[in-house]
Amino acid sequence: MPIALDQSGRPVDTLVATLHHLHLSCADTAKSAEFYHSALGYQPTQQGDSVVAYAPDRRLILSPGQPKQLIWAGFALPSEDELTRLRARIRTAGWPSEDGATLLFSDGVTVRDPDGNCFVFGLPKPEAPVTSNLPAARLQHVVVSSRAPQHVVRFLIDVVGFTLSDDVVDDAGGVRTSFLRCSQEHHSFAVFQASENRLDHHCYETSSWNDIRDWADHVSAAEIPIQWGPGRHGPGNNLFIFVHDPDGNWIELSAELEIVAHSKPAGKWEHLERTLNYWGRGLLRS
Repeated sequence: MPIALDQSGRPVDTLVATLHHLHLSCADTAKSAEFYHSALGYQPTQQGDSVVAYAPDRRLILSPGQPKQLIWAGFALPSEDELTRLRARIRTAGWPSEDGATLLFSDGVTVRDPDGNCFVFGLPKPEAPVTSNLPAARLQHVVVSSRAPQHVVRFLIDVVGFTLSDDVVDDAGGVRTSFLRCSQEHHSFAVFQASENRLDHHCYETSSWNDIRDWADHVSAAEIPIQWGPGRHGPGNNLFIFVHDPDGNWIELSAELEIVAHSKPAGKWEHLERTLNYWGRGLLRS
């Protein structure tokens, strides 16, 4: 079914946002902070029991707790009007929410999906400039696994306003993975069907294949093994490498993620290794 567009060419009543920061639960925040400094150039600052870390176009909050858990995903909205629009949408859906400032947002709205994953949509606070000698790597998407992903997907579309880009479907017609967007990039969030609800991975978008090469050289020089890749995904068509952080979370470095037209209908892919990696081994979550 075609997506309805307004006069500006934007989908009617859909979310416009970018992934701004993540708040992760870590077994050892000091160890995780050192890893993210070494691997991705984050500059960590201790704030109470937590660590707040900054690098160009990427931010992390690391707090003590159970590993492989997402405390929240922070999505930046482009304006106060967009925040007002989103609040009205959530209120109309009758979904519980909280308004107000958070650690990195001056104002925002916080909601939880049916699995309990927390999303904060807000207006970023001013930040001091951060520099790095490393290649570009913008925090771009986050992915979770779920025992009942269809409920998470319906929440994201119906309550928050994400747009479905692609589904990965098994032989029986069951949806194993859904990729969702809140911009013209193919996805800024995805959810896999799996045996447990948890954080799966988060991703940094680089500028080109040469940046993937340079990041691979960088993590290898830091004696951080590449766990998967180089490869190319089917949905999104992006190049990738993956490494692990100390808690075993997957971290992806990506390039050339597909840019899609607002009017693009959702697509379907077969649940095959080749869908997850054109070039070789694919890591199927279920």
